[in-house]
Amino acid sequence: MDWYLKTLKNYTGFSGRARRKEYWMFFLFNMIIMYGLIILGGILDIGLLATLGGLYALVVLIPSIAVAVRRMHDVDKDWWYMLIPFYNIILAFTEGTKGDNQYGSDPKAND
Repeated sequence: MDWYLKTLKNYTGFSGRARRKEYWMFFLFNMIIMYGLIILGGILDIGLLATLGGLYALVVLIPSIAVAVRRMHDVDKDWWYMLIPFYNIILAFTEGTKGDNQYGSDPKAND
């Protein structure tokens, strides 16, 4: 949960690097919250919860894009690589560049 909150605090941070753990933990919690609201709204027949799920998806759209851009930076790729189908998933699973690269210092070096 700390990784999720860390990404939300860095709401529009498109510069720097995001390690795999940060990216995938944000993705996991994001999906759990969004689909949880939508499914719970459908089961309980409360349209407001389903609407909140959609609204939540819009609110976290910018942080989702920002962490994806930082993830591409970690593997020493430019932001537009996240637009290439399937290759972006491969890059998201690839270990980041060890040491500094053109996008910043190694985020694992801080741990």
